[in-house]
Amino acid sequence: MMSKPKHIHILGICGTFMGGIAAIAKQSGYRVTGCDTNVYPPMSTQLEAQGIELITGFGVEQLELNPDVYVIGNVVTRGNPLMEEIMCRNLPYVSGPQWLSDTLLRDRWVLGVAGTHGKTTTASMLAWILEHAGLNPGFLIGGVPQNFDISARITESPFFVIEADEYDTAFFDKRSKFVHYHPRTVILNNLEFDHADIFADLAAIETQFHHLVRTVPGNGLIVSNGREPALERVLKRGWWTPVETFGNDDGWNIDADNRVTLNGEPQGVLSWDLFGEHNRMNALAALAAARHAGVPVAHGLAALAEFKNVKRRMEVRGVVNGITVYDDFAHHPTAIDTTVAGLRHKVGTARILAVLEPRSNTMKLGVMKDALPGSLKDADLVFCYSGNLGWDAQGALAPMGDKATVLDNLDALIAAIATTACPGDHILVMSNGGFGGIHDKLLKALA
Repeated sequence: MMSKPKHIHILGICGTFMGGIAAIAKQSGYRVTGCDTNVYPPMSTQLEAQGIELITGFGVEQLELNPDVYVIGNVVTRGNPLMEEIMCRNLPYVSGPQWLSDTLLRDRWVLGVAGTHGKTTTASMLAWILEHAGLNPGFLIGGVPQNFDISARITESPFFVIEADEYDTAFFDKRSKFVHYHPRTVILNNLEFDHADIFADLAAIETQFHHLVRTVPGNGLIVSNGREPALERVLKRGWWTPVETFGNDDGWNIDADNRVTLNGEPQGVLSWDLFGEHNRMNALAALAAARHAGVPVAHGLAALAEFKNVKRRMEVRGVVNGITVYDDFAHHPTAIDTTVAGLRHKVGTARILAVLEPRSNTMKLGVMKDALPGSLKDADLVFCYSGNLGWDAQGALAPMGDKATVLDNLDALIAAIATTACPGDHILVMSNGGFGGIHDKLLKALA
């Protein structure tokens, strides 16, 4: 007689990370149910297609499901009615990262990708290099790599690539998520101040990164950005693992002709369609991590020649009347700067119309508002949506003069962009959310 599959019920299932856990738990044979307040497409459709039962809201009647354990996402807070009843009845619960680590990652070679910027793209590159080499990796990534068209999977392979986020784990565990994964190979891509809602300053984030460094075994590898003073400070606190750096002459480097070197020795040429210095650095990190897993550099370079990037990373959403509309996830001033600069390099002197929604928790708090004008310097015109902001976007962008338009009505913003755009222009939309479906609305308005 077959044993009944173990049952997990996920609170906050519709976030990218928890939805990924749901998918690979289901693939591993678990019965998976879940609840959230935002049970709508595309995540709801993706989950339901995998046979995962979804419930809207956090009603206490869900206790009747009687799962083996409740897996708690970090959107869940004290006061949540279902969570309160789980605690009052002393029912078993665990955070998403802890459950993933204890249940599915314990016996695997985990390759973690950490950093303020580029985690999703670099993890996607790394997973694709391993796939191209025939290693069939599992992965959990905070976006959809177009080489795979899914964000998470579990396989029989010992290799598992994970986007290692520094955001906190759960309301009952304020450590960064990445301390749970115990990677054998870890990429420290870069490190800047972010997540102002949970970190007081950069030093607080550096401490969490050092917690991560402490979890990497002596037979592992740390791949660290050699251009980052913050990462240098992290490593100076102590490390117990071999370190390879990238972006400097003492480690992995790449020149203007995309020739890759390691310790000054030629390794091959990176030939691909991506642009921007940030992507070249991401590629070096992925090559180094893949080499640690046994993939020769030449094979890694061949894989990157076929890399298709991630959805919402400079993704062309449409071209209307000679006007190209892009979608990009950039939401931190540094990411905005590198994204706009990358597009400028690609389009030359053509006009760039940057469209921005300051939506992340850090941006909503206005902590980095003074850095916005500088980050948008390569754009010809800037259109900023100021709805739901607690700070003066008009004042923050005032140094840009008449180059900047700030509106708190989305329809008015779309109309202003459509009126201004001319054939040959490039409209770059940047947000870490859905931005009210602006891309399709904009394409219709332009038509």
